[in-house]
Amino acid sequence: MAAVDIVIPYWGDPDLLTLTVDSVLAQDDDDWTLTILDDHYPDLTAYERYREHPDPRVTYVRHEQNVGITANFAQAAQRATADYVCIPGSDDLFDPGYVRAVKGAIARHPGVDIIQPGVRVIDEHGEPSLPLVDRVKRRLLAPREETALAAEDLATSLIRGNWLYWPSLTFRTETLRRHDFRDGFPVIQDLALLMDIAYAGGCLVYTPDIVFAYRRHEGSASMAALVGGSRFRDERRYYRLAHRLAVEHGWRRTARAARLRIFSRLHAATVLPGALLQRDVRGIGSAFAHLLGP
Repeated sequence: MAAVDIVIPYWGDPDLLTLTVDSVLAQDDDDWTLTILDDHYPDLTAYERYREHPDPRVTYVRHEQNVGITANFAQAAQRATADYVCIPGSDDLFDPGYVRAVKGAIARHPGVDIIQPGVRVIDEHGEPSLPLVDRVKRRLLAPREETALAAEDLATSLIRGNWLYWPSLTFRTETLRRHDFRDGFPVIQDLALLMDIAYAGGCLVYTPDIVFAYRRHEGSASMAALVGGSRFRDERRYYRLAHRLAVEHGWRRTARAARLRIFSRLHAATVLPGALLQRDVRGIGSAFAHLLGP
Protein backbone atom coordinates (compact mmCIF):
# COMPACT_ATOMS: atom_id res chain seq x y z
CA MET A 1 0.00 0.00 0.00
CA ALA A 2 1.30 3.46 -0.88
CA ALA A 3 2.13 5.88 1.92
CA VAL A 4 0.16 8.72 0.30
CA ASP A 5 -2.78 8.66 -2.08
CA ILE A 6 -3.08 11.70 -4.34
CA VAL A 7 -6.62 12.11 -5.66
CA ILE A 8 -7.32 14.94 -8.12
CA PRO A 9 -10.95 16.09 -8.49
CA TYR A 10 -10.74 17.26 -12.11
CA TRP A 11 -12.72 19.99 -13.84
CA GLY A 12 -10.96 22.51 -16.04
CA ASP A 13 -8.10 23.04 -18.44
CA PRO A 14 -6.71 19.61 -19.45
CA ASP A 15 -3.28 21.07 -20.13
CA LEU A 16 -3.06 22.37 -16.56
CA LEU A 17 -4.16 18.93 -15.36
CA THR A 18 -1.30 17.43 -17.36
CA LEU A 19 1.16 19.71 -15.56
CA THR A 20 -0.27 18.55 -12.23
CA VAL A 21 -0.05 14.87 -13.18
CA ASP A 22 3.49 15.28 -14.51
CA SER A 23 4.51 16.88 -11.20
CA VAL A 24 3.23 13.79 -9.36
CA LEU A 25 5.09 11.46 -11.72
CA ALA A 26 8.28 13.44 -11.01
CA GLN A 27 8.26 12.70 -7.25
CA ASP A 28 11.64 11.63 -5.89
CA ASP A 29 9.87 9.17 -3.55
CA ASP A 30 7.78 6.58 -5.42
CA ASP A 31 5.57 5.69 -2.43
CA TRP A 32 2.34 7.13 -3.86
CA THR A 33 -0.70 6.40 -6.00
CA LEU A 34 -2.62 8.85 -8.16
CA THR A 35 -6.33 8.86 -9.01
CA ILE A 36 -7.93 11.38 -11.38
CA LEU A 37 -11.65 11.90 -10.74
CA ASP A 38 -13.01 13.50 -13.92
CA ASP A 39 -16.28 15.22 -13.03
CA HIS A 40 -17.66 14.65 -16.54
CA TYR A 41 -15.78 17.61 -18.01
CA PRO A 42 -17.17 18.24 -21.54
CA ASP A 43 -13.72 18.16 -23.17
CA LEU A 44 -12.52 14.55 -23.53
CA THR A 45 -8.80 15.37 -23.65
CA ALA A 46 -8.19 14.09 -20.11
CA TYR A 47 -10.10 10.89 -20.88
CA GLU A 48 -7.97 10.28 -23.97
CA ARG A 49 -4.72 10.99 -22.11
CA TYR A 50 -5.27 9.06 -18.89
CA ARG A 51 -7.84 6.28 -19.31
CA GLU A 52 -5.02 3.78 -20.03
CA HIS A 53 -1.93 5.24 -18.41
CA PRO A 54 1.24 3.12 -18.64
CA ASP A 55 2.15 3.76 -14.97
CA PRO A 56 0.14 1.26 -12.87
CA ARG A 57 0.01 3.75 -9.99
CA VAL A 58 -2.18 6.09 -12.07
CA THR A 59 -5.96 5.49 -12.20
CA TYR A 60 -8.47 7.51 -14.20
CA VAL A 61 -12.19 7.60 -13.35
CA ARG A 62 -14.80 9.58 -15.28
CA HIS A 63 -18.17 10.23 -13.63
CA GLU A 64 -21.24 9.43 -15.72
CA GLN A 65 -22.58 12.89 -14.89
CA ASN A 66 -21.32 16.05 -13.25
CA VAL A 67 -21.61 15.88 -9.44
CA GLY A 68 -20.02 19.22 -8.48
CA ILE A 69 -16.79 20.08 -6.68
CA THR A 70 -18.02 19.36 -3.14
CA ALA A 71 -19.37 15.90 -4.01
CA ASN A 72 -16.30 15.13 -6.09
CA PHE A 73 -14.08 16.05 -3.15
CA ALA A 74 -16.11 13.76 -0.88
CA GLN A 75 -15.67 10.93 -3.36
CA ALA A 76 -11.94 11.61 -3.44
CA ALA A 77 -11.76 11.04 0.32
CA GLN A 78 -13.74 7.81 0.02
CA ARG A 79 -11.54 6.44 -2.77
CA ALA A 80 -8.33 6.77 -0.80
CA THR A 81 -6.85 3.45 0.32
CA ALA A 82 -3.66 4.70 1.95
CA ASP A 83 -3.49 5.98 5.52
CA TYR A 84 -2.98 9.52 4.17
CA VAL A 85 -4.48 11.37 1.23
CA CYS A 86 -3.84 14.66 -0.57
CA ILE A 87 -6.62 16.19 -2.70
CA PRO A 88 -5.05 19.00 -4.76
CA GLY A 89 -6.61 21.26 -7.35
CA SER A 90 -6.32 20.08 -10.93
CA ASP A 91 -4.03 23.02 -11.72
CA ASP A 92 -1.67 23.00 -8.71
CA LEU A 93 1.87 21.62 -8.83
CA PHE A 94 3.88 19.29 -6.61
CA ASP A 95 7.59 19.83 -6.27
CA PRO A 96 9.63 16.59 -6.48
CA GLY A 97 10.07 16.40 -2.69
CA TYR A 98 6.40 16.62 -1.70
CA VAL A 99 5.80 12.96 -0.83
CA ARG A 100 9.18 12.71 0.89
CA ALA A 101 8.45 15.81 3.02
CA VAL A 102 4.99 14.55 4.02
CA LYS A 103 6.32 11.11 4.93
CA GLY A 104 9.01 12.74 7.05
CA ALA A 105 6.43 14.80 8.95
CA ILE A 106 4.31 11.69 9.57
CA ALA A 107 7.35 9.79 10.83
CA ARG A 108 8.22 12.59 13.26
CA HIS A 109 4.62 13.01 14.42
CA PRO A 110 2.89 9.61 14.32
CA GLY A 111 -0.89 9.83 14.05
CA VAL A 112 -0.92 13.44 12.88
CA ASP A 113 -4.24 14.38 11.23
CA ILE A 114 -3.13 17.13 8.82
CA ILE A 115 0.23 18.03 7.28
CA GLN A 116 0.79 21.52 5.86
CA PRO A 117 4.03 21.74 3.90
CA GLY A 118 5.65 24.94 2.75
CA VAL A 119 3.90 26.51 -0.25
CA ARG A 120 4.88 28.91 -3.00
CA VAL A 121 2.16 30.83 -4.81
CA ILE A 122 1.92 31.12 -8.59
CA ASP A 123 -0.54 33.01 -10.77
CA GLU A 124 -2.73 31.63 -13.56
CA HIS A 125 0.28 31.77 -15.90
CA GLY A 126 2.56 29.85 -13.57
CA GLU A 127 4.60 32.91 -12.58
CA PRO A 128 5.59 33.59 -8.95
CA SER A 129 2.98 35.69 -7.17
CA LEU A 130 2.63 37.07 -3.67
CA PRO A 131 -0.51 39.20 -3.28
CA LEU A 132 -1.33 40.83 0.04
CA VAL A 133 -3.35 37.89 1.40
CA ASP A 134 -0.37 35.59 0.92
CA ARG A 135 2.11 38.07 2.39
CA VAL A 136 -0.08 38.23 5.51
CA LYS A 137 -0.27 34.44 5.70
CA ARG A 138 3.48 34.06 5.37
CA ARG A 139 4.69 36.92 7.55
CA LEU A 140 2.06 37.26 10.27
CA LEU A 141 0.11 34.02 10.60
CA ALA A 142 2.12 30.94 9.60
CA PRO A 143 4.75 29.45 11.92
CA ARG A 144 8.40 30.04 11.03
CA GLU A 145 9.61 26.51 11.85
CA GLU A 146 8.20 23.01 12.10
CA THR A 147 5.27 23.23 14.50
CA ALA A 148 2.58 20.87 15.79
CA LEU A 149 -0.77 22.39 16.78
CA ALA A 150 -3.71 20.47 18.23
CA ALA A 151 -7.21 21.07 19.59
CA GLU A 152 -7.53 24.57 21.12
CA ASP A 153 -4.13 25.74 19.87
CA LEU A 154 -5.03 24.71 16.32
CA ALA A 155 -8.54 26.17 16.46
CA THR A 156 -7.26 29.48 17.84
CA SER A 157 -4.55 29.73 15.19
CA LEU A 158 -6.98 29.04 12.33
CA ILE A 159 -9.82 31.27 13.50
CA ARG A 160 -7.37 34.11 14.10
CA GLY A 161 -6.49 33.89 10.41
CA ASN A 162 -6.59 30.86 8.11
CA TRP A 163 -2.98 30.56 6.96
CA LEU A 164 -3.33 27.10 5.40
CA TYR A 165 -3.42 26.26 1.69
CA TRP A 166 -6.24 23.74 1.36
CA PRO A 167 -5.13 21.96 -1.88
CA SER A 168 -1.63 21.39 -0.49
CA LEU A 169 -2.77 19.60 2.68
CA THR A 170 -2.30 15.90 3.30
CA PHE A 171 -4.95 14.44 5.61
CA ARG A 172 -5.07 11.30 7.65
CA THR A 173 -7.69 9.43 5.62
CA GLU A 174 -9.63 8.17 8.62
CA THR A 175 -9.86 11.70 10.04
CA LEU A 176 -11.07 13.22 6.77
CA ARG A 177 -13.77 10.60 6.38
CA ARG A 178 -15.19 11.44 9.81
CA HIS A 179 -15.86 15.06 8.87
CA ASP A 180 -18.20 16.36 6.18
CA PHE A 181 -18.44 19.88 4.85
CA ARG A 182 -20.92 21.98 6.83
CA ASP A 183 -23.97 23.13 4.91
CA GLY A 184 -24.43 26.84 4.37
CA PHE A 185 -20.80 27.93 4.07
CA PRO A 186 -19.96 27.35 0.38
CA VAL A 187 -17.05 29.79 0.12
CA ILE A 188 -15.29 29.01 3.42
CA GLN A 189 -16.27 25.36 3.81
CA ASP A 190 -12.58 24.41 3.98
CA LEU A 191 -12.06 26.51 7.15
CA ALA A 192 -15.24 25.10 8.69
CA LEU A 193 -14.09 21.52 8.13
CA LEU A 194 -10.61 22.23 9.49
CA MET A 195 -12.11 23.82 12.59
CA ASP A 196 -14.31 20.77 13.11
CA ILE A 197 -11.19 18.60 13.06
CA ALA A 198 -9.63 20.90 15.65
CA TYR A 199 -12.78 20.83 17.82
CA ALA A 200 -12.52 17.03 17.71
CA GLY A 201 -8.98 17.23 19.13
CA GLY A 202 -7.14 16.86 15.81
CA CYS A 203 -3.49 17.69 15.27
CA LEU A 204 -1.81 19.59 12.43
CA VAL A 205 1.90 19.67 11.65
CA TYR A 206 3.46 22.49 9.65
CA THR A 207 6.77 21.73 7.98
CA PRO A 208 8.50 24.68 6.29
CA ASP A 209 9.93 22.70 3.36
CA ILE A 210 8.49 24.39 0.25
CA VAL A 211 7.28 21.49 -1.89
CA PHE A 212 3.97 22.67 -3.38
CA ALA A 213 2.92 25.40 -5.83
CA TYR A 214 -0.57 26.79 -5.22
CA ARG A 215 -2.12 28.44 -8.27
CA ARG A 216 -4.12 31.53 -7.32
CA HIS A 217 -6.62 32.74 -9.91
CA GLU A 218 -8.01 36.26 -9.83
CA GLY A 219 -11.20 34.96 -11.45
CA SER A 220 -11.84 32.19 -8.93
CA ALA A 221 -15.16 31.65 -7.16
CA SER A 222 -13.74 32.94 -3.88
CA MET A 223 -12.50 36.12 -5.55
CA ALA A 224 -15.91 36.66 -7.17
CA ALA A 225 -17.54 36.16 -3.78
CA LEU A 226 -15.31 38.86 -2.32
CA VAL A 227 -16.42 41.37 -4.91
CA GLY A 228 -20.11 40.49 -4.51
CA GLY A 229 -19.95 40.43 -0.72
CA SER A 230 -21.18 36.87 -0.16
CA ARG A 231 -17.89 35.69 1.28
CA PHE A 232 -18.03 38.20 4.14
CA ARG A 233 -21.63 37.29 4.90
CA ASP A 234 -20.58 33.64 5.10
CA GLU A 235 -17.61 34.54 7.28
CA ARG A 236 -19.67 36.51 9.80
CA ARG A 237 -22.15 33.67 10.10
CA TYR A 238 -19.37 31.12 10.52
CA TYR A 239 -17.45 33.19 13.08
CA ARG A 240 -20.58 33.36 15.21
CA LEU A 241 -20.88 29.57 15.00
CA ALA A 242 -17.18 29.12 15.79
CA HIS A 243 -17.56 31.38 18.83
CA ARG A 244 -20.50 29.33 20.11
CA LEU A 245 -18.62 26.04 19.62
CA ALA A 246 -15.55 27.42 21.37
CA VAL A 247 -17.64 28.52 24.35
CA GLU A 248 -19.21 25.05 24.51
CA HIS A 249 -15.71 23.52 24.59
CA GLY A 250 -14.53 25.99 27.21
CA TRP A 251 -11.83 27.29 24.84
CA ARG A 252 -11.55 30.92 25.88
CA ARG A 253 -8.71 31.86 23.52
CA THR A 254 -10.57 30.45 20.53
CA ALA A 255 -13.80 32.17 21.55
CA ARG A 256 -12.02 35.51 21.93
CA ALA A 257 -10.31 35.18 18.53
CA ALA A 258 -13.64 34.28 16.88
CA ARG A 259 -15.35 37.28 18.49
CA LEU A 260 -12.63 39.77 17.54
CA ARG A 261 -11.89 38.27 14.07
CA ILE A 262 -9.17 40.88 13.61
CA PHE A 263 -7.58 39.57 10.41
CA SER A 264 -10.96 38.88 8.87
CA ARG A 265 -11.94 42.51 9.49
CA LEU A 266 -8.62 43.71 8.05
CA HIS A 267 -9.30 41.61 4.96
CA ALA A 268 -12.54 43.55 4.47
CA ALA A 269 -10.57 46.80 4.75
CA THR A 270 -8.29 45.71 1.89
CA VAL A 271 -11.27 44.77 -0.31
CA LEU A 272 -13.18 48.00 0.30
CA PRO A 273 -11.14 50.27 -2.05
CA GLY A 274 -11.72 47.88 -4.97
CA ALA A 275 -15.44 47.71 -4.25
CA LEU A 276 -15.59 51.51 -4.13
CA LEU A 277 -13.67 51.77 -7.41
CA GLN A 278 -16.08 49.35 -9.09
CA ARG A 279 -19.12 51.03 -7.48
CA ASP A 280 -20.19 47.62 -6.21
CA VAL A 281 -22.96 48.61 -3.83
CA ARG A 282 -23.38 45.12 -2.38
CA GLY A 283 -19.64 44.69 -1.98
CA ILE A 284 -19.25 48.09 -0.30
CA GLY A 285 -22.07 47.38 2.13
CA SER A 286 -20.78 43.92 2.94
CA ALA A 287 -17.21 45.12 3.49
CA PHE A 288 -18.35 47.92 5.82
CA ALA A 289 -20.61 45.52 7.74
CA HIS A 290 -17.77 43.05 8.09
CA LEU A 291 -15.24 45.67 9.12
CA LEU A 292 -17.38 47.51 11.68
CA GLY A 293 -20.15 45.11 12.69
CA PRO A 294 -20.31 42.62 15.58
